Amino acid sequence: MEFLEIQPTDGSAMHINESPEPRSSMWAWIAYQLRFQRMQRGMSGHALAKLLNCARSSISRLENGEAKLTDAQAGTLDKEWNTGDLFRTMVWYARLGHDANWFKTFTDSEGRASVLKIYSGQLIPALLQTPEYARALLVEGREPGIDALVEARMARQKILTKNAPADLWVLLAETALPCLVGGKAVMREQLARLVELSQLPNVTLRIVPNTAGANAGLDGPFKIIKVKEGLVGYVEAPTGGRLVADASEVDGLVDRFDRIGAVALPVDSSRSLIEQLRETM
Repeated sequence: MEFLEIQPTDGSAMHINESPEPRSSMWAWIAYQLRFQRMQRGMSGHALAKLLNCARSSISRLENGEAKLTDAQAGTLDKEWNTGDLFRTMVWYARLGHDANWFKTFTDSEGRASVLKIYSGQLIPALLQTPEYARALLVEGREPGIDALVEARMARQKILTKNAPADLWVLLAETALPCLVGGKAVMREQLARLVELSQLPNVTLRIVPNTAGANAGLDGPFKIIKVKEGLVGYVEAPTGGRLVADASEVDGLVDRFDRIGAVALPVDSSRSLIEQLRETM
């Protein structure tokens, strides 16, 4: 769906890109409404960026559905545009519902990340998986187009070895290590891959031992991603993940990551444990 171009009243040029399908999700509807309301007022993207105290590129991302409106930004729009609680209410409802585009938004953020923090309790995280390990998981999950999915997952790992790679901090529960995903041969290769990646200067891998007992990681896996705009969280679930944009909720994930880290093994001890398990497998 596209908007017709409207000449802004401040005389600046306006760049019109394709709008997301407003019926695809509540976040897409917010992106659609943001552009629609801006253009109805003859306001340029630069003027809106000034109003929301952000970069012009951020407005493009908000209107394309690549970024999500914050509570503060929604409040500013409602006040300055006299829209009542329109934007704040839409943001509230969007956070309640499932975003059909969550995975694309997540991988886009992952690809732009400067820092990633991951806790996983049952599986080796995707960024550390071998192709065979990933394939075994996808086969068991009855996923269609497995070859393409494995290839896409491996492509995501390039952020660890590109120029100016992302810093990756991983807390991995010991319970994920002896689980024979794909069989013994696949797991031996997977554990060797963990040791190899843990030696990269931008990768910090620590194991949360079973002896840690009750800890904050038992509630489930999650990720924290640092991008140019700030921190965004991601909480996993069997039927699909949920992106966390609310600052207070992201702060809670940061605190949770730190508390899990407090009971994790040091880096060298973690690597030794992985090597020991591989030798006995």
